[in-house]
Amino acid sequence: MIDPVLLRDNPELVKRSQEARGESADTVDAALDADRARRAAITAFEELRAAQNAHGKRVAQAPKDEKAALVAEAKALSERVKAAQHAVTAAEEAADAAFARIENIVIDGVPAGGEEDFVTLRTHGETPTFDFEPRDHLELGELLGAIDMERGTKVSGSRFYFLTGIGARLELALMTLALDRALQAGFTPLVPPTLVRPEVMRGTGFLGQHADEVYHLEEDDLYLVGTSEVPLAGYHMDEILDLSRGAKRYAGWSTCYRREAGSYGKDTRGIIRVHQFNKLEMFVYTTVDEAEAEHQRLADMQEGMLQDLGLSYRVIDVAAGDLGSSAARKYDIEAWVPTQNAYRELTSTSNCTTYQARRLNIRHRLSPDEGGKTQFVATLNGTLATTRWIVAMLETHQRADGSVVVPEVLRPYLGGLEVIEPVS
Repeated sequence: MIDPVLLRDNPELVKRSQEARGESADTVDAALDADRARRAAITAFEELRAAQNAHGKRVAQAPKDEKAALVAEAKALSERVKAAQHAVTAAEEAADAAFARIENIVIDGVPAGGEEDFVTLRTHGETPTFDFEPRDHLELGELLGAIDMERGTKVSGSRFYFLTGIGARLELALMTLALDRALQAGFTPLVPPTLVRPEVMRGTGFLGQHADEVYHLEEDDLYLVGTSEVPLAGYHMDEILDLSRGAKRYAGWSTCYRREAGSYGKDTRGIIRVHQFNKLEMFVYTTVDEAEAEHQRLADMQEGMLQDLGLSYRVIDVAAGDLGSSAARKYDIEAWVPTQNAYRELTSTSNCTTYQARRLNIRHRLSPDEGGKTQFVATLNGTLATTRWIVAMLETHQRADGSVVVPEVLRPYLGGLEVIEPVS
């Protein structure tokens, strides 16, 4: 949720942000109207409550012969108060719905437009070349006994898979490397629940335009998370944090689930776009003033991982229309996938400013010198490892015979293994 004061004081800024995202500026006018109606309803209710309290004192002090008439007036006034209270509830629900249609205010410099309007900030590494016809990750995975799509489909349906043998070990090695890096950077590890309540899913912004991506268990009214960003954001819901000694940083290791609605026909081969995967997600609570610097730190950690894994990549500044409702700025890091002759997203990091914290009511307290009041925190997230990385790793480090060289940084996690050989 955006700051209501910002909406009232600077609606033109909010309109420009909505337009940069490809949304209608009419959503801002509708929210302003709903906000005015809510405040008017609250004022009317409070005035009636004050009149009711004053009238109650009159009834208590009135002579006996006047009380009957005053009691009748009190009953009528009570009905008006109840009606005003209902009006407040309706106005607040309408305002909440109107505010929910306004996405986070994009940070200055974020490119306007949609998916294709990103700006490339930097590239790293030479794109790999081969003196043989490279195999794609699924063919390699089958040769190495690492990926079994056929049995995944048999057991669970399309876009499911088994990681087998060295494939399972490779994912665990990758995730453990990422966890070690997070620990070295001061993150607290968490294994979060992967089912969350509606208010947590809604609070992080995943029940808006991405609602069709989320699995919902209707009988329990719980949602399967597509990223541990969701439970990590809810971890401090309705709390006041102490950030006097710096940001709170968490690393959540979890299985994630996505319906991949609307992706029919896209990336149907292999494990690029699947319904279930594992991920190590970084999540940070910090002050608004530190948020942009923290965002760059997350991106630096992600780039460090990709560089040490020997992957070529580019970093893009995602355009406003492709951000998602909660992010004010997002950097995607896309690795080169040789058989697709293209960069494909492996990881991203988002600065959500105070948007999620306002929805989830997460604040921090200023120092006494700053007045001691509370302010909403800024939240940030970024993926440090996930199953999809195996795609780029297998294709980049393959050899003509189908074997794959293990990046040196992963070898200690695989018992010193240097080369993954095809199974007989």
